[in-house]
This record gives sequence, structure tokens and C-alpha cells, in this order.
Amino acid sequence: MTIHRMDHVGIVVEDLAAAVAFFVELGLELEGEATVGGQWADDLLGLDGVRADIAVVRTPDGRSRVELSTFHSPTTTSAAPKASVNTPGIPRLTFVVDDVDDVLGRLRAHGAELVGAVARYEDIYRYSYVRGPEGIIIGLVEELR
Repeated sequence: MTIHRMDHVGIVVEDLAAAVAFFVELGLELEGEATVGGQWADDLLGLDGVRADIAVVRTPDGRSRVELSTFHSPTTTSAAPKASVNTPGIPRLTFVVDDVDDVLGRLRAHGAELVGAVARYEDIYRYSYVRGPEGIIIGLVEELR
């Protein structure tokens, strides 16, 4: 048996509208929104009484998706991690963009903060990490060649 493709990355957020706005500003497109719950969701997640709103955003080429979800029930027992970028288990999503400075400026209006600095690797690319809603770390890569 082989893997056919990666379908999506899922991220739980507290403010779904803010997270969607952040990713849309980044350049992803809203694919759809729904409210989920019921026995199938309880079984899938190993929780009781699941009720959540989800939104799926996709890259312009349609190949990659991010599922954003906010849970109304059951209530969570801990906050989102806001650990440093080198902490094991902390996910990073990285996107290739036309202009790191332009995207960074637009994302700052949505609360994004630069993690370190915009770094240049030889004449190959410029790269930065930003922390967005709920502490999500996004890599921005500008190819120079």
C-alpha cells in the first residue's frame, strides 16, 4: 500500500474568522465552511459531544489545503502552544511567495510577528518565519533564481 498524496493539514484555532482572514491575505482561497458534529465526529476524534466550525483554505494551484477548525464543544483543557520554532512537535507551514517583504507587511495587519529576521541564503532565496493567529508559524520563501 502506498500513500497517494497528503490531503491537508489541520489546525485548531480560537478565532476562525481571524485565521481565515490571515490565510486569505497570505494568498490562499477559501474552499468552503461547515459545522460538524455527531457520532461520526465523536468517534473520529475520540471526544464526546463534538461541535465545531471548520473552514478549508487552499493554495491557488489547488494542490494543498489547510483545514482550520474551532471547537464549541467539548471545551478544551489547555491553550495553544506558543513555544519557540525549535521545539519538537511545533508545526511550521511554509509557502513560496513572490515577495517576502510585501507578504510580511500584509500579514502584519492581521497580527503576524516576525519570529527572527528575513534571512538571505546565498543568491538562492530569502526566507522568514512569522507567527500568526494562535501562534501558528508560517515560513515565507522568496526564490531569487
